Amino acid sequence: MRLVRHPVLCNYYVTYRCNAKCSFCDIWEKPSPYIQLADVEQNLRDLKRLGVRVVDFTGGEPLLHRQLPEFLQLAHDLGFVTTVTTNGLLYPKYAERLRGKVDMLHFSLDSSEKEQHDRGRGVACFDFVLESIRVAKSLGERPDVLFTVFRENLGQLEDVYRNITRPNGLVLIINPAFEYNAVETGERLTEEELQYLSAFGKRPGVYLNEAFIELRRDGGNHVAAPVCRAASTTLVISPSNELVLPCYHLGARSFPIEGRLHELYRSEEVQTLAALEGRLPQCEGCTINCYMQPSFAVETSKYFWQALPSTLKYNWYKGTWKRMLAR
Repeated sequence: MRLVRHPVLCNYYVTYRCNAKCSFCDIWEKPSPYIQLADVEQNLRDLKRLGVRVVDFTGGEPLLHRQLPEFLQLAHDLGFVTTVTTNGLLYPKYAERLRGKVDMLHFSLDSSEKEQHDRGRGVACFDFVLESIRVAKSLGERPDVLFTVFRENLGQLEDVYRNITRPNGLVLIINPAFEYNAVETGERLTEEELQYLSAFGKRPGVYLNEAFIELRRDGGNHVAAPVCRAASTTLVISPSNELVLPCYHLGARSFPIEGRLHELYRSEEVQTLAALEGRLPQCEGCTINCYMQPSFAVETSKYFWQALPSTLKYNWYKGTWKRMLAR
């Protein structure tokens, strides 16, 4: 049963440019402009009219955009819950300007070993992540560590938890790696490894959406009976001020927004394409977390019930439920 029939999340790409070269991502290879302040102002107003609750300012590396603090302030003033994920390279420099504007601040860290983390990210950023944690805490911020799990770094979870997140009072977010396009992410996790993650996710100070694990056991999204609700739950806005459908990773169509996001999203052309969410040939087997998270939240299914406990726990700990209720 569908519980929410409007989009709840916007993945707002401030730029596709990145100062890292992660082995499991191809976005840094793309040429890209930067979003414009006037467009952000108009689009945020339209996003609110459409019912969106969370705005994830993403990239690329979002901190490459020098007006990011202004975007975040605009979003905060309109009552959105804001999210930013960064590799940490620029956070210490801009931390003061970002202070109090990011509800869910994530630092990407995939190993407790400097060489392993930096190798996966294609740039020396391990030390910057540790410095970012120190700076954020000194400013009264409550960042999280986002750990992208592959078979090769699975053994690092314990050390990151024991030596970095727990001593610093941070939430460890477990982000199982996913495949898309021609990006190589290594061998898929075995059932034993999925069981290990599931058990790890029940520890204090750890967030793991259990539905991510179940979806992988089920072979991902299936076009014959799709669980993906990417286009109806999530608006994707590109740095060129385009609405991208059905999702960023598939990106089958891009529509120029031109100051009319509300009308564009509700247009027949966009809604016809959105209705194909999870049903296109490329959607078979998809497990992309950033679209499955909202998909699981808007309709009752086994994934809804599996996702609910960890989602409630995380939002209670972060206090974001207060901003949700305040709108």
